[in-house]
Amino acid sequence: THLPGPQWRARHLLCALTLLEAAGALALMLYALLWEAGNLVNLPYKRIGFYNFCLWNETAEELQCLEHNDLQVMGISMLGVVLARVCVYTCLVFCIFYPIFVANVKCTEEAKGWKVILIILIIKMIILSGGLGMFLLQTSLWIQPSDFTGGFLALVATQALLLLQIFTVTINLSWLESCSL
Repeated sequence: THLPGPQWRARHLLCALTLLEAAGALALMLYALLWEAGNLVNLPYKRIGFYNFCLWNETAEELQCLEHNDLQVMGISMLGVVLARVCVYTCLVFCIFYPIFVANVKCTEEAKGWKVILIILIIKMIILSGGLGMFLLQTSLWIQPSDFTGGFLALVATQALLLLQIFTVTINLSWLESCSL
């Protein structure tokens, strides 16, 4: 069924909002993982991220980056860090290709395409929060909440945008299903 004028416009506004939210999530992910190089803490005396674990060395009076062996001695599981890294960066890959998929659905009135979009969003949310959670569990002894900088804030904002996208797509999907009755 084809929706009448005002409903059609409202649905297309929801579709445009979905694409804007996706663009925002992609921009935040690119900022956090590429511009900030995956660093969740980037301070003069501490740099902790998916590829860095650097702490201030009082003796040398400089930032000292620790190696894998040092991290394992400190109780940080390299498998956990690698798995966290894979999850978070996989979410970035999904974010890159997701707008293409939404555009391919072309804001159609097919509920099936929007259900797939919703599933993709839920997967992105799970792997991003899972990866971030795993990393924070591994490094929580060395990070205070006040230490977090732009990379961390961008990933948290990405999660908020993913939740907003899930909400937007759910509204669109329920609207489509109610119109097809």
